[in-house]
Amino acid sequence: MEQPLPKSWSIHTRPEIIAKYQILERVGSGAYSDVYRARRLSDDLIVALKEVHDYQSAFREIEALQMLRNCPNVVLLHEYFWREDEDAVLVLEFLRTDLSAVIRDAKKREGGVRVGEVKRWMLQILCGVDACHRNMIVHRDLKPGNLLVSDDGVLKLADFGQARILMEPGFDGDNNQQVPVEQNIGYQEYVPPPLVAVPDAHSLPNQGCNNQAEEVTNREEYLRQLVELKAKRHAMDEADKETNTNDGYSSCLATGTISDIDDDPLKSSYSYEAEEGGNDRTGALTSCVGTRWFRAPELLYGSIDYGLEVDLWSLGCIFSELLTLEPLFPGVSDIDQLGRIINVLGNLTEEVWPSCSKLPDYRTISFAKIENPVSLEACLPNRSPDEISIVKRLVCYNPANRATAMELLNDKYFNEEPLPLPVSELHVPLTKNDHDEDSPGGWNDYDGMGSDSDFDDFGPFNVKTTSSGFSIQFS
Repeated sequence: MEQPLPKSWSIHTRPEIIAKYQILERVGSGAYSDVYRARRLSDDLIVALKEVHDYQSAFREIEALQMLRNCPNVVLLHEYFWREDEDAVLVLEFLRTDLSAVIRDAKKREGGVRVGEVKRWMLQILCGVDACHRNMIVHRDLKPGNLLVSDDGVLKLADFGQARILMEPGFDGDNNQQVPVEQNIGYQEYVPPPLVAVPDAHSLPNQGCNNQAEEVTNREEYLRQLVELKAKRHAMDEADKETNTNDGYSSCLATGTISDIDDDPLKSSYSYEAEEGGNDRTGALTSCVGTRWFRAPELLYGSIDYGLEVDLWSLGCIFSELLTLEPLFPGVSDIDQLGRIINVLGNLTEEVWPSCSKLPDYRTISFAKIENPVSLEACLPNRSPDEISIVKRLVCYNPANRATAMELLNDKYFNEEPLPLPVSELHVPLTKNDHDEDSPGGWNDYDGMGSDSDFDDFGPFNVKTTSSGFSIQFS
């Protein structure tokens, strides 16, 4: 049954939208966006209208989706509407379910997800992530709820509201030249030259997935045609600063008294982010991104020097969940999240990651020595050595050791029997929310399940004063 339409919402009063689309129902609502199912009047195509209330999220999503427009495993942006003093409205292809629904449905079926199905889902996810990373786009919020699935089984990455376009260390955004650097400062956001005009936003150029042969030309062309939208971003920086929380190092320690928002796969993902980029030409990143269960340990320790590798950690958590139908690290708070990771992988030391001591909160947050870690093998019972190997190549402390999406696409696992099933043979649930009402589990219980304080959830701890401040030891 369709929900009544709240006529007070601005999307219903915008003539440029209602002239082209009939809004049928609201299918998702959150703090940062509302999603509607709509019909395009010109050809009756069913689409999703995503009204984004946060400027930064809208800008990032439009920018990323335009660059990935021709990628088959990334949700398609048909067009968008954006005027001064109005929320952006993105017109996206409508996909009625997602991978979290696939997992929920598989838990109710005998046999779960067949190996051939697991391989096909994995391959589609890897293709989408590889397309992002080839374009130096880090998604920063990969999770089953953001992997949408079409009726015919095609999986597509969605919700790019936290995505960032990065440049490698030593890349000078002003002149497109490599310059020497004294140390590895991590990836930086790709920021174009300052802009002076604030015209209305228009459509951006189509960008394919693999136009590497004309990389420099495409970059210059992209900058020229993106200039109008970038101008809007700079003009609105001051307004953004008033509405964003300045979190500094947003590690699990910094967010120790903040509860995560309940996860809703149809709404824009939460983020307690400081102003990123803005007038700061270095394009500094923030650590508090992504949904807790899929957040890399470097983020939990407060790193703002990360890159594409945070997506790879998330991939490992997603693959593990596909294999076991249970989340790998279901932390009830950020501190608990870090503790669960350490209980499985063992303590984070310089031996396993030589640069870990440089993490902002590494010496502030410490855990008792884990003599016998659980191990990933124990978390993946009854799975093949190849399947365990893939997860281990992604869920590892040192980001430099994580396998890239391209490396995994060429892994022998996908060329051995049983082979990946054709997309047409994948089991797709009837609806996104097809689950037992009485079930105590379910995707909506995955996040935000804790007290207001991370420390209360994790148990006894000691606080010690140090020369630089304090440290917290968890037992």
